Amino acid sequence: MLYSQGIPLEQLGITSLDGRSCETDPRKIWKLFSQNYYLFRGTPTGVWLDFELHAVLDLKERPDEYNSDKLYDEICEKLASSEFLPRSLYERFNIEFLATTDSAIDSLNFHDMIIKSGWKGTVVPTFRPDTITDISNLQLWNSSIDTLAMITDRTIDSFSDYLQAIKKQRQFFISRGATATDHGVYQPYTGKLPGDEIEHIFNRARTGLITTEDALKFTAHMLMEYAEMSLTDNLVMQIHPGCFRNHNYPLFEKFGADKGHDIPVSVEYTNNLRALLNTYGNNPELTIILFTLDESTYNRELAPLAGHYPALKLGPAWWFNDSINGMTRFRQMTSETAGFYNTVGFNDDTRALLSIPARHDVSRRLDANYLGTLVAKKIISLEDAVEIAKDLTYSLVKKAYHVK
Repeated sequence: MLYSQGIPLEQLGITSLDGRSCETDPRKIWKLFSQNYYLFRGTPTGVWLDFELHAVLDLKERPDEYNSDKLYDEICEKLASSEFLPRSLYERFNIEFLATTDSAIDSLNFHDMIIKSGWKGTVVPTFRPDTITDISNLQLWNSSIDTLAMITDRTIDSFSDYLQAIKKQRQFFISRGATATDHGVYQPYTGKLPGDEIEHIFNRARTGLITTEDALKFTAHMLMEYAEMSLTDNLVMQIHPGCFRNHNYPLFEKFGADKGHDIPVSVEYTNNLRALLNTYGNNPELTIILFTLDESTYNRELAPLAGHYPALKLGPAWWFNDSINGMTRFRQMTSETAGFYNTVGFNDDTRALLSIPARHDVSRRLDANYLGTLVAKKIISLEDAVEIAKDLTYSLVKKAYHVK
């Protein structure tokens, strides 16, 4: 939002890849943010920030150019106190289960540190295999495969070796508490390739000679393989397609990935997922959770698919749609066809610890409002609404992600 108003990222303390100087004084950065806080009015970010500042940090004023120094000092004092240590906040927010998202080749050393500390909180990893699956980025993929071979103590000379290494690494994640995988794909294209063809593509990728079609086919085949693995090791399979990453290429070249310039694209599910769902979708022992950035698919494709296939569930409205209006539209466009119980309730994907209660509060309020509308229209009873509200808030997400 700030960048869209012409504020350079350097002024927000973000260093360019070439190491050129940027603003390093956090007080000045906070002041710039405070001066422009009004820009977030009416946005999900504004709602979450208001909640964090008021309900979590107990500030009495919204930031502006006049009170920025005072609020900065108040916040610093609070964050320096023991009650704002991460574990204290975990307990204060009444979190039962927190999952990080981790590269498939991560050492999980921080998870090991938590386990060894004896702390009673539950923080588990999630297996995200994008870097070992996406052969469109050959340099990163080959480097990741080399790392995978090293950490699994295996030689990866064939596609079969590759699959065995992945299975071993999944077991490593499971040993640290993982219950789910997370697959970020541009389009959810699925399809099984003959053994000789997938072997040829794998070998060409290892030698750096592939086509765009090879990359598409490889990812499609691997989604099938991952579903097969999930039937064996019971990891929930999450798929979130439809994101054009690093759309602002000059900014990407200057600052690198994850600087807020990822844009939703249209997604087709019915044909793309048919191979996966025809092979695995009728098995209730498998859980596949779909997310989308494309609202146009809610009632046309996602709700009918989830309303039929036992393995398929809908994740909550994600990212650009993870908003007051977007979440309301999600319920309005999916509930009649898929019902409530082919969704997984609400789970947030925030990277900011203080925003966790804010995002869950928004979700609970919106679902309660939607249920209240159904009660007022006599579509469901008040007793039904109370039961559904608890399920959407708590029960469904625990069941979907195998949380005990």
